[in-house]
Amino acid sequence: MDLGLTGKVAIVTGSARGLGAATARRLAQEGAKVVITDINAELAQATAKALQAEGLAAHCIVGDITKAADVQRLVDDTVAHFGGVHVLVNNAGAPRDRYLVKMSEDDWDLVMNVMLKGAFLATRAVMPRYIEQGWGRVINISSRAHLGNPTQANYSAAKAGLIGMAKALSLEEGRYGVTVNCVAPGFMETEMIQALPTYETIKEKAIAAQPVKRAGRPEDVADAVAFLASERASFISGEVLHVTGGRYG
Repeated sequence: MDLGLTGKVAIVTGSARGLGAATARRLAQEGAKVVITDINAELAQATAKALQAEGLAAHCIVGDITKAADVQRLVDDTVAHFGGVHVLVNNAGAPRDRYLVKMSEDDWDLVMNVMLKGAFLATRAVMPRYIEQGWGRVINISSRAHLGNPTQANYSAAKAGLIGMAKALSLEEGRYGVTVNCVAPGFMETEMIQALPTYETIKEKAIAAQPVKRAGRPEDVADAVAFLASERASFISGEVLHVTGGRYG
């Protein structure tokens, strides 16, 4: 099925590894030109080079998604390099899990700044171009945690905030041919999760709690994003697509 992404330009924030890297690869495989952007310069550049080695159109721009000047440079450099911007995937995240009584202001602020402020800055930066061209896609990577998780008051609040932002912007921007949606992953086997000492226990509990009895893969999220970015999803906006193996609670 042709998703109509050939020639489109996509920015995926936090795409040096994990869900972001898988999403960038999937969009590029569909014919999009992708921008790998992350605060980790070494990993971001390696990911972009890996995609280029596969014959895919990829470019690396290093920056801090919480800084307005960096975000504006990201969009300007994307347009200068690829000639436009059509898809924004707000994927960047930074968990700082603590029980509330042990959660510092820095723990709260970091998560909010990277996820919510970063998504706000990036979406604000691309929107004038979307409006001018009469076409655009914003996909926020939320999480099943928007329903609430212990030790994740900050993370759950930020992920719920991304959903509220998407619903509000879908109402604001739909008249311009712009759709805004969310993907909410459940348990995913990413490098970050696999590196945890309690990984096997976390995986076992997650699979036991979901109807589909396997771990999620980054490619599962990437496929969902590619669909929402595509022409096939042009009449879908303000929605949350859960990629959780059927788990909601």
